Amino acid sequence: MLAGAIAPAWAAEPAALRDYRALAISPDGKRIAALESLDPGGLPLRPHAVVVVRDAASGAIVAQYDPCATCIYDHPAWSPDQQALAFISADARAGTATLYIAGAAGAAPAAVIKGVASTARWSPEGKRISLLATAGAKKLAGAVEAGARQVGEIGVQEDAQRLAVVPANGGELTMVSPPDSYIYEYDWTPDGKGFAVTSARGNGDNNWWVATLGHVDIASGALRVLAAPRMQMNIPRVSPDGRSVAFIAGLMSDFGSVGGDVFTVPLSGGEPHNVTPRFAGSFNGLAWQGKQLIASALVGSEHAVLAIDPVKRATRTLWSGAVSASGSRQGRFVFSADGAIAASVHEDFAHAPHIVAGRLPHLAAITRDNDGFAPQVRATSVEWSNDGFRMQGWLVAPLATEPGKKHPMVVQVHGGPASAASPRFVSDGEQANPLLRDLTRKGYYVFLPNPRGSFGQGVAFGSANKRDFGGGDWRDILAGIDAAAKGAPVDAGRLGLMGHSYGGFMTMWGVTHSQRFKAAVAGAGVANWISYYGQNGIDQWMIPFFGASAYDDPAVYRAASPIESIKAAKTPTLLYVGERDVETPAVQSMEFWHGLRAMGTPTALVIYDGEGHAIRKPEHQRDQRARTVAWFERYLK
Repeated sequence: MLAGAIAPAWAAEPAALRDYRALAISPDGKRIAALESLDPGGLPLRPHAVVVVRDAASGAIVAQYDPCATCIYDHPAWSPDQQALAFISADARAGTATLYIAGAAGAAPAAVIKGVASTARWSPEGKRISLLATAGAKKLAGAVEAGARQVGEIGVQEDAQRLAVVPANGGELTMVSPPDSYIYEYDWTPDGKGFAVTSARGNGDNNWWVATLGHVDIASGALRVLAAPRMQMNIPRVSPDGRSVAFIAGLMSDFGSVGGDVFTVPLSGGEPHNVTPRFAGSFNGLAWQGKQLIASALVGSEHAVLAIDPVKRATRTLWSGAVSASGSRQGRFVFSADGAIAASVHEDFAHAPHIVAGRLPHLAAITRDNDGFAPQVRATSVEWSNDGFRMQGWLVAPLATEPGKKHPMVVQVHGGPASAASPRFVSDGEQANPLLRDLTRKGYYVFLPNPRGSFGQGVAFGSANKRDFGGGDWRDILAGIDAAAKGAPVDAGRLGLMGHSYGGFMTMWGVTHSQRFKAAVAGAGVANWISYYGQNGIDQWMIPFFGASAYDDPAVYRAASPIESIKAAKTPTLLYVGERDVETPAVQSMEFWHGLRAMGTPTALVIYDGEGHAIRKPEHQRDQRARTVAWFERYLK
């Protein structure tokens, strides 16, 4: 449907928190499209979203589209003439994806794909639309999604995500990239004759860590490698003159978790050139602005927008703030064609999500739907030093505390390890950090540390945990606990530890290397790096961090394995994991659970039916949260 300057039906429910994501700004910066939904305070936890178009100056809704009420929509994209939006819907029941073109007459289907698809983009002249498509997909794209059932002969036929092109007025979908290459990201070249891509052959979940930067020619379908740096790459962006490609590269542990320096390389190929050497932060978004670049980055505790001169290798900060920022697949901010106008979704511990926009450096909130939500927690930034590094984290506290009373504290280690804990709003509802809300309401402090290996402090800091999992990063966390507790009414005798993925591993490591914790919850952790190497579906990620395979250097893997010190584990530990987790298979949690039981240490293991690395089903999310709170209540109170 299309409507002008209207209030959506949601307006009748002011108690519901509105969620904004997947921003797209029109080339002239006057319109912002986003996927928007409301938290209904019940199931599902992430309700159906619709495509909403707002005026970028006032935030007024000028149009909304919802052609498939049972579908999930992907990121929208503006046409060059700003008259139409392209977006993709996914119908899980039918196993199809539909490309829609939306304009003044509403949204009409332009192509249907039997499988999964994402990332629609218009060609420079506006007559074609490209997308990433996986015909006959066995699973959703991405290693965090539930894996395909492992039955029959495995590893013979892999999903292939390919570049496809369709006429903007509808017609036949044409696959243009090679069938043996998995395309992760792409950008049109200005002449409309090809794409810059990141790609790899073989299993798409596994091989992003060894992907190369290349060029796909539309006419021939040929893929030509431009560069193969020994780094992980994200967000390839072709310069307006078509001569070079900019991208973000560094040590990254997960596709989609972006942080590194900015590099450029000629479109003809060559050696990548670092244009932001020694930058004390982690870039996570990128766009061209004429001959210069505009980028977003996490710098310490703040997100920032910066201008980059690639020739002088100089950066200039245009805006910064202590917020969590989200935008699109191109970064935490989206920019108008000239780079002058920016938009993003911002939130922090005290302020609910809202869209900000404006001509840089002036950004202002243009949505007020969530202004009535009061803070549910108090939070302070904590800084400390260890082993010559300076670190930062967040201490989250209950709204009210009794003078003289000591409180238990739970340490929550983020996943990754290439990631960072940032300020996120905690609400009354189910969407925004309900676990933090539940813990603080019961009187807990929660500490969110960013040890070495995290984003925000530069490439050297982010790489400082290589071949040292459970070493310096664990010492950083212990030092951070002392710093956080020093100025807060925390009972050092009632400490808890929890985390998911890398945080789950660190929890397993913590209970086998410290007696400071009285309770722990490890989600999707790794107990034994040797066995894990042969069990997981993404073993390529381990080479950059361990320096070699488990077959070539088993000693470094064994030294980092919590199971090697299982006899020291005395802390009651709850474990949970998804049944079809590709990244950290359930057998890792089972192995640690088995070891704890053999030691007589209180433990429990929950394996969630049909789930992958990310626990998606609302009933499972609720169950996991309830079990976590009950576990800490049992052992820390």
